[in-house]
Amino acid sequence: MPALINFIFFIADSILSLMLFVIIVTAILSWLFAFDVLNRRNRGIAQIADMLDRICYPLLAPFRRVIPPLGGIDVSPVVAIILIQGIKAYLLPAAHAAALSAFY
Repeated sequence: MPALINFIFFIADSILSLMLFVIIVTAILSWLFAFDVLNRRNRGIAQIADMLDRICYPLLAPFRRVIPPLGGIDVSPVVAIILIQGIKAYLLPAAHAAALSAFY
C-alpha cells in the first residue's frame, strides 16, 4: 500500500509541475505577442497559444476575479505560481508523510 501512496503523490507532484510549466509558457507567449516578437497570424503559433490559453484559463480565472490588473499588467500568473510552489514545497510533503504514517 505505501507504494500506491507514493505513486499517487508522484502523480500529484507531476501534475502541479505541468501546471507550473503551462502557466510560465503562457505568460512568456503573451509577452512575445505583446512586444510583437511573435505574430498571431502564424497559424501554428496561434493554435499553440490558443491551446495553452484554454488550459490556463480555468487555473487563472479565480485569481483574475479577485486580483485586478495592476497598471495593465496581469499578476494572476505570479500569484498562481507562488501558490503552486507552496503546495509543492509544504502541503504535498506533509500530506505524503501523514498518509504514509497511517500505515506504520
